[in-house]
Amino acid sequence: SFCIFFVETGFRHVVQAGLKRLNSSDLPALASQSAGITGLTFNWGALLGWSAIKGSCDPSVCLPLYFSGVMWTLIYDTIYAHQDKRDDVLIGLKSTALRFGENTKLWLSGFSVAMLGALSLVGVNSGQTAPYYAALGAVGAHLTHQIYTVDIHRPEDCWNKFISNRTLGLIVFLGIVLGNLWKEKKTDKTKKSTENKIEN
Repeated sequence: SFCIFFVETGFRHVVQAGLKRLNSSDLPALASQSAGITGLTFNWGALLGWSAIKGSCDPSVCLPLYFSGVMWTLIYDTIYAHQDKRDDVLIGLKSTALRFGENTKLWLSGFSVAMLGALSLVGVNSGQTAPYYAALGAVGAHLTHQIYTVDIHRPEDCWNKFISNRTLGLIVFLGIVLGNLWKEKKTDKTKKSTENKIEN
């Protein structure tokens, strides 16, 4: 499909652009955009996976899903970057940790609101059910705790918060799976109810 071609081509262009920047020995400038580039490249799977399964790309679902993935990447990548900020300063690398500085939690809060808003839009546009929205509530609580308690000046705490995103990803995954199972169950009940009415 056109969407699959677009995704594959776009990913290739992003990688090639990154390599050109790297070959130009402009590492500090490239590093300053690392979180954004990571977010844009890591989350192509949201578009490619949907297209591969459905055979086409539904922008009303795929785009907010992709956007939410980029926001999530900015959250955990920034937390991760705070571990190395002292070394980054010494060698002249620029990261989101240095760019956001003491305002990091404010930025992370903004990214979290954007992520949850986009995931909510995904749910509405794909007809998701209660388990999915319950999972989003748990994700919101996880992000709130993660951002509120992270000590950006303690590398070990940043590492612990970074790896806690495995749990966050699992919550989203389970929300999608259980939400879809609930949706199928509701569809089956509606079918049976319709068939019974027709028979009667």
